[in-house]
Amino acid sequence: MTDAVLTRERVFDLMQGYRNTSLLRTGIRLGVFSSLAEGPADAGELAERLRVDPRGATILLNALVAIGLLERKDTEFRLVDGADELLAGPRSVAHLATILASDWEWDALKVLDEAVRRGGAVVDDNAESSDFAYWKDFATFATAATGPTAGLVADELADWLGSRPNPTALDVACGHGMYGFTLAARQPALRVWGLDWPHVVPIAAENAARLGVRDRVDFIEGDMFEVPLGGPYDVVFVTNVLHHFAEDRATELLARAARAIKPGGRIVVVGFTTTDEPPDTDPAPYLFSVLMLAWTKGGEVHSERAYDRMLTEAGFTAAEVHRLPGVPMRVLIADRA
Repeated sequence: MTDAVLTRERVFDLMQGYRNTSLLRTGIRLGVFSSLAEGPADAGELAERLRVDPRGATILLNALVAIGLLERKDTEFRLVDGADELLAGPRSVAHLATILASDWEWDALKVLDEAVRRGGAVVDDNAESSDFAYWKDFATFATAATGPTAGLVADELADWLGSRPNPTALDVACGHGMYGFTLAARQPALRVWGLDWPHVVPIAAENAARLGVRDRVDFIEGDMFEVPLGGPYDVVFVTNVLHHFAEDRATELLARAARAIKPGGRIVVVGFTTTDEPPDTDPAPYLFSVLMLAWTKGGEVHSERAYDRMLTEAGFTAAEVHRLPGVPMRVLIADRA
């Protein structure tokens, strides 16, 4: 690895990065990319299609050209190569802007300096709020991004779970529910319970219906630290949630899960992890930790060493860590000790 060198241009890019995010979000929200996927247009024509002000459209379109999302020939605007797939086609990732560039993140990161001073969230509406509206967007829009890891989990558990009679699963803080539902779609005998806040459960139920497993899914509403978990279950999922808590609090939740698992059962943890390598070799978990600082009282991305400590203290074996190329999330699978 070469020594990093900071340039004037790099500093200015960092200072103004929010502009690019705002332009991308605006183009998605107004339908610029999906409209231009139908064919090139000049600013006036596109303004009419989108029912926006012509002057506003002209300024926006030229700015999108400036950051490389559109190209202009004479007075006509068109998508750059790749934009038709990534921002407008059936495989578009444009919907992820709702969660990856959400208003809640912007509001929290605007006061990141104060969160650093205090060592935790300073915004009232945050990840530990029982009615945090962001979780509805997460459950709605994160389903496609979950596909690769949910598929990996289903592959890893297939033979083991198929050998267990009348298997059951609990998905703690299920959100969209795709981990349990993907497994249920492949395991016709599996019954799944999903646990989350009342305002999130209806979205998970819709996803279960879409995957054809709604008749084998039940829900538990409430606080995952307090509501009875039921069970015991063959497998418990704890996905994308342990980074909201300090190590001792996360261990408490894992211990709760352990008590709800049958002898010989397993736990599946999904989330960012860090290793002993320097942060610049794998930036994603460290940048996500910044959001946890802004959104929670004590949360952060935990190291794989910390997960081993938490799991063994909670009553599990050390985890097997699974990775997918190009996917920043890790899948940890451990047996109940």
